[in-house]
This record gives sequence, C-alpha cells and structure tokens, in this order.
Amino acid sequence: MSVLLGFVEHENGVPAETSLEMLTLARDLTEGESELGAVVFGDEGAGVADELGAYGVDDVHHVTHDRLGSYAPEAWGEAIRQLISERAPEAVLAPGTDRGHEVLAHAAAGLDLPMAANCTAVDAGEAYEVTRHRWGGSLVEHARLEAETKLLTTAAHELPAETAEETTDPAVHSFTPSLDDRHLRVRLDRTEESDEEGIPLGEARIVVGGGRGVGSPEDFDQLAELADLLGGTVGSSRAAVNEGWRPHDDQIGLTGAKISPDIYIACGISGAVQHMVGAKGSDTILAINTDPEAAIVQHGDWAVIGDLHEIVPELNEAIREAQ
Repeated sequence: MSVLLGFVEHENGVPAETSLEMLTLARDLTEGESELGAVVFGDEGAGVADELGAYGVDDVHHVTHDRLGSYAPEAWGEAIRQLISERAPEAVLAPGTDRGHEVLAHAAAGLDLPMAANCTAVDAGEAYEVTRHRWGGSLVEHARLEAETKLLTTAAHELPAETAEETTDPAVHSFTPSLDDRHLRVRLDRTEESDEEGIPLGEARIVVGGGRGVGSPEDFDQLAELADLLGGTVGSSRAAVNEGWRPHDDQIGLTGAKISPDIYIACGISGAVQHMVGAKGSDTILAINTDPEAAIVQHGDWAVIGDLHEIVPELNEAIREAQ
C-alpha cells in the first residue's frame, strides 16, 4: 500500500487550521487505498495524534532530536528528506504557510525534486494534475507534477478542513534524523511578544480595515471603536501603513498579514490586488466606500456607498444602542 505524508504544524499539541485543511486534501488523494501519515516536530508533537485521528491519519511520525529544541528550517527539511528516503511515500504535503513552504522547499532541494506551492486542487495519477495560485493569487495555474515523490503545499484558507467519515486511532512512531552543524546554521533563537494589545489580526473573527480614505491616524479611532464594539480588531491597507498611520503589524495583503475572519469591514480601501490577496480568506466582506466602482466593492458581498466618516460613527451609535 502506498503512503502519503503531511507535515503538520501545531501549537502546544493543537494542530493548526491550515494543517487540517492540508490533511483533508491529502485524505481525498488516498481514496482509501493509501495510508495517510502525519509528520510532527516538537516536544508536544505526539499529543496531536488524538485530534488527527478525526482526519483519517493512520500514523504520526514524531521527529525527535536533542538538537531540535526550536525551529530550524534546514534541519526540519533534512528530517523530512530522510523520512522520505525511509518510507518512500507517493507524496508529501505541507500547509501553505511560511513555515510549510520553507521546510518542504529544503526537503525538495535535498532530494533534487520539484515542489508545487499553493495548490487548491489536485488530481492524482501517475503524474499529479495540480491547480495552484501564482503571483499572490492573481494568477491560477494548471500544471503537471511528475516525480517519484510529489511534494506540494496547499493554499492557506482556500480549502475546507473536514473530518473523516471514520475516525482512526493513529500509531505514534518516533523518528530521529541524523543531523550535523550545517543543518542547524539557521534556527529560531527567541520569540518576542508584540506590544500590541487585543486580538491578533490573523486570529480575529471580525476585522475592521482602513485605507487611505480614512484620512488620518486620528480618524482610525472610529474604526477602533467599531472593532471594539464587535469584539474584533483593526487592520489596514499598505497605503495607510506607508502614510505612517498604522504599524506594519496591521497591514493586510501580499506583504502583510493574511486574514480569514467571519466578517471583514473594509473602510476607505480601494481593493488593490495585493490587498485582496490578504483578505480573500474572509467569509463575508462589507465595503464602505464613496466609489461604487472601487475594486473592493466588486469583491465585496455587501457594500455601503457613502462617506465612512458619516457611516462609521452612525454604525457605532446604532450598535451601542442595540447593546
């Protein structure tokens, strides 16, 4: 029986949503005829087994090594390369996150194999027919992936995370790779907490975004009030960041954060391609803009055409009265 492997990211033993999306696609590729295995790193990696059983995972390969106390991209990629050499899987998938792309790229380089990034659909066969995003999502490419082991990442927040019809009881296997100093040239040294308070942009279920149309840093206060009333957080376009009105941590887009809220309220934002790359994971987009032809209005599910400086304060007042 052939094997498919999925690199699973987790936080304290809790799998990331993007990894569950990837496993859903991987499970569909097995069609019940291949084993589905997960590759995890970190001291708490083995703890993901119970939750991964709900997604049809048969085996969990827990990578352990006394020099892998923190994230080291080359070492992680080398560990996956060695696991591939040992298990000879048909394919290895990773989530389309910064870490997923980086680790699998190192594995691909070590194996001298091609890698397809940001896939949204895969048709398995002797060669894989893949549909994937290019240029930040502004281009959709159809390609053939031919290799002894196919390596690919799935586009983040573009696929559903669905549990399997039958829950499995994954076996946990410890795997210790052979590493040397060259694999540890780059590693995570420390993590610093952000000074920003409130809900992190990437985790918020409601995001209120502002662009150049907001007009000034002081005018972002009314957007912050709206976000606070709704239990959300504030984001911004690159234009607002370039003006110095908001910190880069608030930027949504190709060179900023990618969001996937239930509701994204975009105020005074034109909706350039680069911005929409970061906002396309939103379930619902409400645009507030004076221009009915603005790109954000065309992308939106709902739109209010008018001056945000009049609309947002009235919206805030209405919410306060309702509460």
